Amino acid sequence: MDFFRAVVLGLIQGLTEFLPISSSAHLAIFPKFFGWDDPGAAFSAVIQIGTELAVVLYFWRDIVTIASGWLRGLFSADAREALEWRMGWFVIIGSVPIVVLGVLFQDTIKHQFRHVVLIAIALIVFGVILGFAEHWGLKNRSIDKLTMRDAILLGFAQACALFPGVSRSGGTISMGLLLGYDRRAATRYAFLLAIPAVLGAGIYNLKDIPNQANAYGPGPTIVATVISFVVGLAVIRWLLNYVSTKSYAPFLIYRSGLGALVLVRVATSVISSQVVVS
Repeated sequence: MDFFRAVVLGLIQGLTEFLPISSSAHLAIFPKFFGWDDPGAAFSAVIQIGTELAVVLYFWRDIVTIASGWLRGLFSADAREALEWRMGWFVIIGSVPIVVLGVLFQDTIKHQFRHVVLIAIALIVFGVILGFAEHWGLKNRSIDKLTMRDAILLGFAQACALFPGVSRSGGTISMGLLLGYDRRAATRYAFLLAIPAVLGAGIYNLKDIPNQANAYGPGPTIVATVISFVVGLAVIRWLLNYVSTKSYAPFLIYRSGLGALVLVRVATSVISSQVVVS
């Protein structure tokens, strides 16, 4: 049964990590719908390694170009004029907020933040923010127009995803749209910015998997991670094609509907609002 649940949760992670609908919210909410134990923050963080490895594979050329350009810039003044040098620093600086806040508030993130009512409210509120950004954002700036100021703002937007229900990609994309970047540029940068933070959090939480309170041990966690990788790879390709011509409006509707459904089910005692400690 643990492996069956791991397959389902791996599918959920792969399907929701890159869409602006919050994978962490889905991993906290859907087990309650099914009557399962919450998999815990450690499990959620570790299986995100699978989806981030999908990002690494999909964007490996971009990653190699940025990394090599940044390294060249350490030794060459001419290389520091290139976009790759700036992008390297943008990803590094933009990752600082989520790393610092994640370390400072790790206990709160693992416990109090996983209250389903708070998650439902976050789904609705940040869905409205995404809708506002989609409607009012100018969407006329490409990724090569990124500045250090914008990278810092995007980094803080990503850090909001420490609260389940916000969505790492949703927070970053919303800020990108509000800063005037087009959908594809905002989405692409959101993927690149997430790599250091998600891989770091996943590796850091590996130590908690054998000892976590619920029954998702090393075996099921590996299965879920592999599945999230395969599904996530397909979702990246689909989403980048989708945002080239279509808006994020359907995700706003979905977020609001799911959040409202959770609140109704809690209010009618169909699911428990108890804070999960794992």
